[in-house]
Amino acid sequence: MYKNLNKVILKHPMDAFISQEHLGNEWKRFNYMNEPDFIKAQDEFEQFLSIIKEHVTEIEFLPASETVGLDSLYAHDPVKFTKQGAIILKSGKKLRQPEAEAYKQYLQEKKIPILGELTGDAMADGGDIVWLDDRTLLIGRGYRTNDEAIGQIQGMTKELVDEFVVVQLPHDQGEEECLHLMSIISIVDENLAVVYSRLMPVFLRQLLIKRGFQLIEVPDEEYHRLGCNVLALAPRVCVMVSGNPSTKEKLLKAGATVYEYKGNEISYLGTGGPTCLTCPVVRG
Repeated sequence: MYKNLNKVILKHPMDAFISQEHLGNEWKRFNYMNEPDFIKAQDEFEQFLSIIKEHVTEIEFLPASETVGLDSLYAHDPVKFTKQGAIILKSGKKLRQPEAEAYKQYLQEKKIPILGELTGDAMADGGDIVWLDDRTLLIGRGYRTNDEAIGQIQGMTKELVDEFVVVQLPHDQGEEECLHLMSIISIVDENLAVVYSRLMPVFLRQLLIKRGFQLIEVPDEEYHRLGCNVLALAPRVCVMVSGNPSTKEKLLKAGATVYEYKGNEISYLGTGGPTCLTCPVVRG
């Protein structure tokens, strides 16, 4: 999750938010903190996109679709990529579940390989699935990802994974709030991670330290400004939402290059930072 990002899938807010009127009708239903500004959201995304374009050679865009809602902006969650292709997920947030079928059709049209698909009662979000390294997969068990999904994903990845680690997530702010495993950890190099230790199980923190990770600790106020949500574009080259000076300074001291974008409309109001906005397809 820290190697050079070569190919990525995004969705433009023009195609996710549709219009200011649409935002006005939908933001409460999708549990946004406030109604995003449609024009400002596009401006913020263009700033974010300019950073992505500097580092990523191949950028694909999900199309607008009447079957999905505002959260389709967060292209990371409906699928998770492995070396053998995508796993099609089904979100624990019911309003997001139609995104899986739309994503599947898109991948088929683009001839991007699909490794498998969740079935039955299985539910999982991409934000709960973290590649710690090439052969270690962490999966957060919380309100967005259930045991059935964990079992199915473990079966799909058995040839790809040596160590499959289930991380029990806390209740924190409750079932309606978005808490993913990637809410509390971002891998930015093979031995550098941004973490919010207050919500991290002791065993996971100890595992990271045992494996030689330096931990960038995010303070409380910056956690709530998505300071723990950091996207690696390459080893120690990363992008984060502006307004998190302490976390940024710690990253710089660790030798990282840090890009920032103003993410109030596209990130903060919908609690989806730069990792959520991007679905990495190929890294290497």
